[in-house]
Amino acid sequence: MPPVVALSAIAGLSSCAPVEEAVPSGEWRYFGADKAFTRYSPLDQINRDNVTELEIVWRQPAIDPEFEAAYSNLRPRGNLRSTPLMIDGVLYAPNAVGLVRAMDPGTGETLWEQAPYAPTKEEAQGRSPRGIAYWQDGSAERLFSARGEYLYSIDAATGELDASFGDQGRVSLHFYDELAGSFSWSAGPITVGDAVVVAGITGGAGDGGKQKEAFPEDVRAYDARTGRRLWTFHVVPKPGEFGHESWGEDSWKYSGDLGSWCCVTADEELGLAYVQLTAPTSAYYGGHRPGDNLFSNTLVAIDMKTGERAWHFQMVHHDVWEYDTVGPATLGEITVDGRTIKAVMQPSKTGFLYVFDRETGEPVWPIEERPVQPSPISSESLSPTQPFPTKPAPFDLQGISEDDLMDFTPELRARALEAVEPYILGPMFAPPSMLDDENGKMGTLTTPGWWGAGNWHTGAFDPETGVYYAVSHTQPTVYALSQLDEDDEEATMDYTVVGDPEVPTVDGLPIFKPPYGRITAIDLNTGDHLWMKANGDGPRDHPLLKDLDLPPLGIPSRAAPLLTSTLLFIGEGSNAIMGHTEEMWGKKFRAYDKSTGEIVWETELPSGTTGAPITYLHEGRQFILVAVGERRYPVEWVALALGSSSSP
Repeated sequence: MPPVVALSAIAGLSSCAPVEEAVPSGEWRYFGADKAFTRYSPLDQINRDNVTELEIVWRQPAIDPEFEAAYSNLRPRGNLRSTPLMIDGVLYAPNAVGLVRAMDPGTGETLWEQAPYAPTKEEAQGRSPRGIAYWQDGSAERLFSARGEYLYSIDAATGELDASFGDQGRVSLHFYDELAGSFSWSAGPITVGDAVVVAGITGGAGDGGKQKEAFPEDVRAYDARTGRRLWTFHVVPKPGEFGHESWGEDSWKYSGDLGSWCCVTADEELGLAYVQLTAPTSAYYGGHRPGDNLFSNTLVAIDMKTGERAWHFQMVHHDVWEYDTVGPATLGEITVDGRTIKAVMQPSKTGFLYVFDRETGEPVWPIEERPVQPSPISSESLSPTQPFPTKPAPFDLQGISEDDLMDFTPELRARALEAVEPYILGPMFAPPSMLDDENGKMGTLTTPGWWGAGNWHTGAFDPETGVYYAVSHTQPTVYALSQLDEDDEEATMDYTVVGDPEVPTVDGLPIFKPPYGRITAIDLNTGDHLWMKANGDGPRDHPLLKDLDLPPLGIPSRAAPLLTSTLLFIGEGSNAIMGHTEEMWGKKFRAYDKSTGEIVWETELPSGTTGAPITYLHEGRQFILVAVGERRYPVEWVALALGSSSSP
């Protein structure tokens, strides 16, 4: 394992352009549009007046048939998470097995495709990450991809690996510890100066349902030229490090996970990377890890010179709900009470959007520690308070009471009331309860659930107006625990979560009121909500609802947004994401007027969207490109543009 080296400086940090600067020349240089992860482009060729003339202009399979035939039984998944880059007239994207492909932006034609490191099925097999990173030094241009257990450096001109980087073009990301499983990452790296930042997860070697032991999924940085490791940030602080005391009873010795599922962002002018970290091991019972458990469920600003914490904020103390901090930390300027603030906006599974000064970590609006319920389990010491932002208001439903149950008709409401009778209904942060407690209840039913209100797809920011668009879904979870058998030799905990108990429905209908998926526009200059709209038709054609003439009900999926000068584009998601009935999915792709939320155009794509859409300019023509697919449909990229009669 190579030694950890702390750099005194990283070349190029001070000379980088401000983070709010628009994507140049109609490009899309990071999978969040820019390293601020705004998902915004100022392009306006496609606008309110002509968006109805959009049409599909090319489609490109995300797995080459010849490649698939050469490696039998590859079985690429239906979840093409890939968001392409558009740089200097070329599209770059991970394909369905995570190998990087270069494409012609005007036709989708393949220019080159990365070959497996070795011509074996094991090296060919893989999954598409959400994105890749670009780095340039003079004439040298590199693409960095975290695929499987390796970080790859790829020549952007040829698709060949950079032999001077690591071991002939790749560096192992494996954590060499008996508790560590295989490294993987559904997001992708970011380059900051001459460093490549990698977060991610290991999956753990043990059984998280029975065992408290896991390896901490540390954040690391590597030299972009050589692959040499520069520094490591310990997500579970070691003795002498800030936050170490938050792991009581020496639980730091065996506690782990806390990786980053999603998308690292960076302010290169400040020299800070912003990493959102997830829940600790055994995310539903924490009696063996007393304390707040830093840096779980935390946004950490990391100094790129040293790899040390510049500041942090923990969104959930001592997590027992798997309320990961998982969405991208978005950077932008806002004006509050006449003061310009360089802000960072962090969405959470809780449905809160936390807003900070990104240099100091000071909250823009007060965040209050409010009392929450204690655990009914004597060995579990939950935090007596949790942080509640005073602004903005939550962007999705928090907690469940009888008032939140469906009321389309009196009969349906009565059935919903009957369906929840076996459960304890509770507010957000209601503690998990025992399965079949003394009152015969089957656990605690609350929302957001472990899938969150926000997730990797939340949200987008308009640097022109200071408006943030939070995309969310309403998905409860039943939090039920059972006591582990003291004779179970594999168990090292006292309690475990009960599988994945099904949330009750009424003939497949959600038991609570719509919308089940929504878009919320939030003015971050004031902290106020501007509008909220359901995203997707939802189950309004269900046999129990079809005669009621209902408006759109929303789809509880993880569809990601794209912002342009006047429009917000978003799909309805895909059944590649688990947790819903087939009736809840849709193939629609829509443009909303971003100032009002009015739908101004919609079309039906070959399948549901699985990746975040992008837009770019090529030879004077604006394109929109999005990944689609599902379990029963091939994965592909679909490009749209104005029809030839409308093109400039």
